[in-house]
Parts: sequence; C-alpha cells; structure tokens
Amino acid sequence: MTQSDRPEARPRAERTGRPIRATAGQIRGALKFYKISAILTGTFLLLLVAEIIAKYAFGYELFVGGVNLSRAVQFIHGWLFVVYLIADYNLFNKLRWTLGKFLLVALGGVVPFLSFILEHRVHREVEAQLEGIEERGPRY
Repeated sequence: MTQSDRPEARPRAERTGRPIRATAGQIRGALKFYKISAILTGTFLLLLVAEIIAKYAFGYELFVGGVNLSRAVQFIHGWLFVVYLIADYNLFNKLRWTLGKFLLVALGGVVPFLSFILEHRVHREVEAQLEGIEERGPRY
C-alpha cells in the first residue's frame, strides 16, 4: 500500500493529539451556539454584578411593576450559565479539548468580562483550527 492509497487520517486536536470527532459544519454550529450563550451569559453576569452593588453598597432593590427585578436577573443568569456550560461541553467534546481548557472556559460564566474575552479567543482559535479541517461527509 502506497502513501496515496491510504485513507487520510482524521484531523487531530492541537494539544491532546486525539482525533477530532466532528465535521467542520458541526464545529461551526457548536461555535455559534457557544458564541451566543457566552454573550448572553456575560451580559446577565454584568447585570447581576450591578444588581449586587446596588443592593449591598447602596441598599436598593430593583422593582418593576411589583416584580423583583433583582431576583429575575439572578434566575435568568443561573439558567443561562447552565446553557453556557452545555455549549462549552459541546465544543470540548467535538474539539477534544483538555479538561483544563474546558474548566477555564467554564469560568467565563462566573468572572465578570471573562466570557467576552474568552469568546473572542475561543472563536479565533477554533476558526484557525477549522482551516485545517476539510468538510467531510456525514459520519454515519
């Protein structure tokens, strides 16, 4: 069997060297899902920080039409963080990231402004990685 007769090897993850499990289209979809969840989670985290400062530094609670807006921001951020973790795991699984990278990206949902910084960095890294992956057919 010559070199040209062999099927091409699957693309491998940068650090782990394990084969990437997804096609370029699947990775792009996961990246878009991550990007949207990172922006929403980061925005509500900043609202949550502003709410905490208003409540504990100045003694104000935010009410709109009899609804405690402070509690609503906490509740929404909590569920958006769960969605953010799902999006992070989706990229982790498809791109075969290390556990450390998964945990670092997960911190983006709890450290103010970090989700925006990481979203930009992850987007840039994944797009660079996608250049090396040609579009393959369905895996099944």
